[in-house]
Amino acid sequence: PFAVQADLPDGVVEKLRAQMSDEEILAIAHSMQNPAPLDLRVNTLKTNRHDVLLALKLAGIEASPTPYSPVGIRVKGKPALNKHELFLDGKIEIQDEGSQLLAILLEPKRTDMVADFCAGAGGKTLAIGAMMQSLGRLYAFDTSEKRLTNLKPRLKRSGLSNVHPARIDNENDLRIKRLAGKMDRVLVDAPCSGMGTLRRNPDLKWRQTPEAIVELVQKQTAILNAAARLVKTGGRLVYATCSLLKEENENIAEKFLAAHPQFTQISVAEILARQKIALDTGMTLKLFTHLHNTDGFFAAVFERKAA
Repeated sequence: PFAVQADLPDGVVEKLRAQMSDEEILAIAHSMQNPAPLDLRVNTLKTNRHDVLLALKLAGIEASPTPYSPVGIRVKGKPALNKHELFLDGKIEIQDEGSQLLAILLEPKRTDMVADFCAGAGGKTLAIGAMMQSLGRLYAFDTSEKRLTNLKPRLKRSGLSNVHPARIDNENDLRIKRLAGKMDRVLVDAPCSGMGTLRRNPDLKWRQTPEAIVELVQKQTAILNAAARLVKTGGRLVYATCSLLKEENENIAEKFLAAHPQFTQISVAEILARQKIALDTGMTLKLFTHLHNTDGFFAAVFERKAA
């Protein structure tokens, strides 16, 4: 049966068949059965990609620039980099190239006020902070104290002084309400089914139920609506997931636009072209393992129109 060929649950196959051909599903599914490469992000606050590549070469570690992210490096094999001085000095962070591109879509300026709304352990927060050259103000919000605690040693290594981690109770926390209409940039990397990360978490596909997806969609909608309230006129809002499912991606973006006429969608292809990144997936960012050798990612970018 087709679901066995793809090694995916029937429910997931059914959802994907509504979006793409069987051939594409098999290509994605088979690419997800290979281990993910080890990607690094260069901390431009402390060094540059050329110098890191040189240092890795001297250490006998084979590495090359990532094809899309201008601060990414792909390492061959799985060397223990957590003991390497580049890592200990905060010059590199381990981060999938697709995840690096999400931060780039924000295009934060040095003087901006920025919020990473679902910061987790802060991989994208640190990438954004480096793009801001440790200037401006960057909030890292999350509901999990444990995840924010994991950010602290990474933050210390990074040398960033513009990051303000803050635990919130939920998307309607009082801290969030106080910042309404003040943010230049907001990133929502929403909790999702994780269907784009099966190379790293192969068991996820068997754990997600149709009921769980329905709950996630409700949560994603609530989080995006709350995050939108932070954005000032002329500000930018990026909604992202590491899912392949349309109901967590395009459907959320379409419903958001329908409910928020003060926002307009802007082209991801244009942002990437402006950043001199040779990647065109159209209006939204759509990354697939079999095409881009990254985790599966989706992102839509919105701008708050002048009143």
